[in-house]
Amino acid sequence: MSSAARATSARRVVADATSTSRGRRRRRARADDVRRRARDGARARATTYASGLATLESCVEAEQFDRAMMEELFDVADAMAEVRPGTPESLMLQGYLMSTLFYEPSTRTRLSFEAAMGRLGGGIVSTESAGEYSSAAKGETLEDTMRTVEGYADIVVLRHFTAGSARRAANAIGKPVINAGDGPGQHPTQALLDVYTIRKEIGRLDDFKIALVGDLANGRTVRSLASALTQFNNVKFYFVAPDVVKMKDDIKDLLTSKGIEWEEATDLAAVAADVDVLYQTRIQKERFANPDDYAKASGKYIVDRSIMDALPKSSVVMHPLPRVDEIVVDVDDDPRAGYFRQAQNGLFIRMALLKVLLRV
Repeated sequence: MSSAARATSARRVVADATSTSRGRRRRRARADDVRRRARDGARARATTYASGLATLESCVEAEQFDRAMMEELFDVADAMAEVRPGTPESLMLQGYLMSTLFYEPSTRTRLSFEAAMGRLGGGIVSTESAGEYSSAAKGETLEDTMRTVEGYADIVVLRHFTAGSARRAANAIGKPVINAGDGPGQHPTQALLDVYTIRKEIGRLDDFKIALVGDLANGRTVRSLASALTQFNNVKFYFVAPDVVKMKDDIKDLLTSKGIEWEEATDLAAVAADVDVLYQTRIQKERFANPDDYAKASGKYIVDRSIMDALPKSSVVMHPLPRVDEIVVDVDDDPRAGYFRQAQNGLFIRMALLKVLLRV
């Protein structure tokens, strides 16, 4: 190759390298701009809540949320449903870390929290089956575990098998804790997503009738939902459950003390014909010490085509999932089968809670 050709080739290499470098700089500049706009947007959105969301420190119990807080949270959830990848909004939690600390199995709750954090640009540190694979197996107390995790993460999502554990955890540390279910106690984020789903499905949160069906004694979802719905007007409850898993007196007493109408029923078809929301639940085998009691409860109330035929056209069927046989798959294609939409709503509610609790 002649010296002139070598010089031309060298110039091309330099030009290509310069072009590549410029391209990288442009991409970095664009990424920096997106991050800057995300930070600026987060600052602009911070501390603008008109309700008690402005001072919410942890999400432990459904009773923490009054009507104004729920309605404002639902508006934030509506905005979260519009977040798209690559936008400034999708990076509002960049740099934050969430720990999901689960002592009991979970699919929807754990994955939806992790998806929520990821969709907003945050990071995740996680442990599954913490009772078996964490230091709890060595005898470490929940409080010590929480104090350790506090050093790694900005917010902790806890599922535990003991009622009251989330309150203990929140009292132990200075960072936000979200209760993802504490045994037969509370499941506040499920209650929030359930109320949000009712608003989206039937268009109102006052003046409606709801049937809670299945394992009402052990179901933390129905207990939390009943408590949350006391914030609204003219809501009537039907409790439909086998004798061994009837709704406990504390929830009945709560409703009575607030002047809220409720009744126990045994005819699911008759109840279905009179409600706007039919909330079915699984008979939770894992909560039964006596197998005979489980056998008495299992399979007694099933949502099938006959129940759907009785249900008004404007009503909705909900279920916290997972289901076993209490809703037959034949009704899944009915427009009133809202349980998978309900599960997706959990993503938006949890995105909203992360945003609120991390003050962005």
